[in-house]
Amino acid sequence: MTGFWNGRRVVVTGGAGFLGRVVVQKLRAAGADVAVPRSRDYDLTHPGVAEQLLADTSPTHVIHLAARVGGIGYNQAQPAPLYLENLLMGTHVIEAARTAPGVDKTVLLGTVCSYPKFTPVPFREESLWDGYPEETNAPYGIAKKAHLIHAQVNAQQYGQKFAYLIPTNLYGPGDKFHPSVSHVIPARIKRCVEAKELGEHKMDVWGTGTASREYLYVDDAAEAIVIAAEHYEGTDPVNLGTNREVTIRETVELVAQMVGYDGELVWDPTKPDGQPRRRVDPGRAEELFGWHARMPFEEGLQRTIDWYLANRAEAERDPF
Repeated sequence: MTGFWNGRRVVVTGGAGFLGRVVVQKLRAAGADVAVPRSRDYDLTHPGVAEQLLADTSPTHVIHLAARVGGIGYNQAQPAPLYLENLLMGTHVIEAARTAPGVDKTVLLGTVCSYPKFTPVPFREESLWDGYPEETNAPYGIAKKAHLIHAQVNAQQYGQKFAYLIPTNLYGPGDKFHPSVSHVIPARIKRCVEAKELGEHKMDVWGTGTASREYLYVDDAAEAIVIAAEHYEGTDPVNLGTNREVTIRETVELVAQMVGYDGELVWDPTKPDGQPRRRVDPGRAEELFGWHARMPFEEGLQRTIDWYLANRAEAERDPF
């Protein structure tokens, strides 16, 4: 606690969401006055709404976390709104923050989905433009990557201050477990728990299991966002990750073990794996603002399972 946030007002778009709630908690604990706009009151896809939001709240900092997101199935079913709504929200927020009086810095959250499909591992920020993203989530990844360019040219021409952070796959208590939007960890926790309860001897799993992911605990990601909002003054994107790569097969097997499901896992290679590998180099975050992830994966996974079992109705609520 440095006292930096005392007397500062922060708008956190998406502040009622999975990651946003933890960011808001950390900011308030540090002394910030935090506004959490809701989409029913401020639809950021519409022109002029972001300007109205900032006029209503008069922030010193804007943290843009609002996004339309989902797993592979959702990306395949809804690529157009995933591209357009994410592009528009970020575009409007960046421009509103640029012109609003009193805004010192804007923090933007990118996505590991923006990296090219066959990026050398570990992913380094310099590789961001070296190819096209993996096809199943390219529309979302490209929309988010456009925000980086927007912020960089605004910094060049107008002096707008921003931080652009690229987290790996988030997980943790409060995650989304509804099948329409869940990612691999919440989806597999839900399915393993159900399979155990129903006494199923087999459970189908998408893909081959050979693809890998890097998982970042939600509290670690939230801490990075708050630290970067205070300390980071550059225009380069910054990875947030653990530097630990876990295959989908290892992930599912570990979830099944922790949940206590001992049936057979039946892999379906006709379903997409998504990006072949994911692991980022998090060294820039350590170098530029002293952040590194702290939560061990197994402990974070157990906390996520425990939260799900204690909050199933909330966890499985339809986000739409």
